[in-house]
Amino acid sequence: MSGHSKWASIKHKKKAVDAKRGKLFTKLARAILVAAREGGGDPDGNPALALAVQKAKDASMPKDNIERAIAKGSGADQDAAAFESIVYEGYGPGGVALLVETLTDNRNRTGSEVRHAFSSSGGSLGEPGSVAWIFEKKGELVADAGRYSEDDLMVAIDAGAEDVALDEDVFEVITAPADFAGVREALEGAGVELDSAELVMRPTTRTELEEADAGRLMKLIDTLEEHDDVQAVHANFDVDAEVLERVAAV
Repeated sequence: MSGHSKWASIKHKKKAVDAKRGKLFTKLARAILVAAREGGGDPDGNPALALAVQKAKDASMPKDNIERAIAKGSGADQDAAAFESIVYEGYGPGGVALLVETLTDNRNRTGSEVRHAFSSSGGSLGEPGSVAWIFEKKGELVADAGRYSEDDLMVAIDAGAEDVALDEDVFEVITAPADFAGVREALEGAGVELDSAELVMRPTTRTELEEADAGRLMKLIDTLEEHDDVQAVHANFDVDAEVLERVAAV
């Protein structure tokens, strides 16, 4: 959608700032810890852990931090056992659907704080399943269109990507979850530097967002993403890229 890939690029820049503050490292370590607890400490035999470790590496998380989180998760650490994955669903300003992925050791606290964030923005938290049907899991890889041409990214199609599309000033490569790692490897092997690469919940329908609602929605997304327990926020808004840049800069 118009502006959606632009948002992916903006999010990538925001994560770089978060990494400097150390907050992102805390969230990444938690994801590694839980993945190791649930599937074992060997990334080769645990796809969820391999993805969590790759995200940590993308954020330049120190190797020692990664190894420490794996050790805690695969051992008998009580902190690891306390965390659980919960997905919250709701509607934000302008009727935009949102999925909020969390890892929490206190579901009552997290649920209350997520609900408050929604209500404070004029949105509402829904029941499980209320908006999940709007989204589907996909691999999403973003590259700067100023540096690469569509021909440069055709290696992704050969590796199994579903689509390569130009959106504003970035290329967006979409894959099935099972093909994500292979497509990323093919692109990097061809010398393509990616702005971001992650598994996301992509919307199957979009909601047109007016500028009057865009600022409130971005504030809600920022509030949710800054929460210690929130791992990812997915939304189905459609907004002009210039509007998105203006409200993101505020």
